Amino acid sequence: MKHQTSTLPFLSVFLEPPMGMHGQVLAAAKEAEVFQALQRLHMTIFSQSVSPCGKFLAAGNNYGQIAIFSLSAALSSEAKEESKKPVVTFQAHDGPVYSMVSTDRHLLSAGDGEVKAWLWAEMLKKGCKELWCRQPPYRTSLEVPEINALLLVPKENSLILAGGDCQLHTMDLETGTFTRVLRGHTDYIHCLALRERSPEVLSGGEDGAVRLWDLRTAKEVQTIEVYKHEECSRPHNGRWIGCLATDSDWMVCGGGPALTLWHLRSSTPTTVFPMRAPQKHVTFYQDLILSAGQGRCVNQWQLSGELKAQVPGSSPGLLSLSLNQQPAAPECKVLTAAGNSCRVDVFTNLGYRAFSLSF
Repeated sequence: MKHQTSTLPFLSVFLEPPMGMHGQVLAAAKEAEVFQALQRLHMTIFSQSVSPCGKFLAAGNNYGQIAIFSLSAALSSEAKEESKKPVVTFQAHDGPVYSMVSTDRHLLSAGDGEVKAWLWAEMLKKGCKELWCRQPPYRTSLEVPEINALLLVPKENSLILAGGDCQLHTMDLETGTFTRVLRGHTDYIHCLALRERSPEVLSGGEDGAVRLWDLRTAKEVQTIEVYKHEECSRPHNGRWIGCLATDSDWMVCGGGPALTLWHLRSSTPTTVFPMRAPQKHVTFYQDLILSAGQGRCVNQWQLSGELKAQVPGSSPGLLSLSLNQQPAAPECKVLTAAGNSCRVDVFTNLGYRAFSLSF
């Protein structure tokens, strides 16, 4: 007897009534929900910036979105889960938001080959329209390198940008014009730091060098090739400098080489911190140095090199730390940490994570 296959499942495709409008709406909503869940799962938060009033935090992710969180609402005694969600989220760039800084009125954000300005007052009213967009003068029109770092120079009302084209560009914030280019790095620039008293700027990059620039003469005045110092070198991690910070005559930097405290005048490494994982962000805080990178923890170091504490967060890796020290909002004085997840961890003191904000 010849085997016969049932035609019922096949016919059911034709007999099933078409999905109604309500069903289509539900299906679309479900699809959007699944997409958002996948997006959050693969999210990376590259950058953070506190508002001039100190009550809000901006976070920028790998999808080009900026979320504005209310720190004052999240820290309130009456805070609910909804208080830890963004007040507003908007599309700022086509690619990742690599870096952000705030002036007294504006949020400046950097992506691939461009920096944009947004008015804080308008964003908080959910009016997220860019005020202006500027592109540094690159060598060719086809070049669209990422801008990894932004640095404000308040005394001259300027902004310094650096990234994939291996150069530092200075922009006059009053006129929006680019006034100078600092050349010396031979590979990507990852980080910038300002010595306000001098005024001098430090830059660190993939070439393994920290370069010190005099802003008055627009010349390089000092170069520290960190990986060439035996006590700092870790060839298996590479030579790249991924983070740096300065405090007058002192600098701390790390990345491929070990996290190290340097005396700038003598170009001498004074303390090598015993941290094996490459560090992606570092900052001076009172008599401590805070660092973060591969791994979940925010590390607290004594200047002598002793590890005071490691405070775990919710992300598997951290890329940025932000200290809110705005005097206008002492009740919002917190440390926030973000990286390879959709969450921004909030530390109300350095001893533990209080809660997380979430995209």
